[in-house]
Amino acid sequence: MPTILFIYGWKFYFYSNESLEPIHIHVQKGDAEAKFWLLIDEIEVIEAFSYNFTVANKREVKKIIYQHFDIIIDAWITHFLKPNNGASS
Repeated sequence: MPTILFIYGWKFYFYSNESLEPIHIHVQKGDAEAKFWLLIDEIEVIEAFSYNFTVANKREVKKIIYQHFDIIIDAWITHFLKPNNGASS
């Protein structure tokens, strides 16, 4: 479970067994957690689910994801598509 970012107490991470899913990021802070899909072509962030998130939490997290969109995408590609992890390109 690689952590990609840790900003304002929010932890942004992947689960290593989710390589067959579209690009997404998990987010957690305290007992609040969520998952967001990242649509590369549209440069869009879509909520997959959230638990114990306020509207303000969602707004803050989506802003962070947009600000670091390329970093998250690059980290996903490196983690799931690098030659030495056994995944096919």
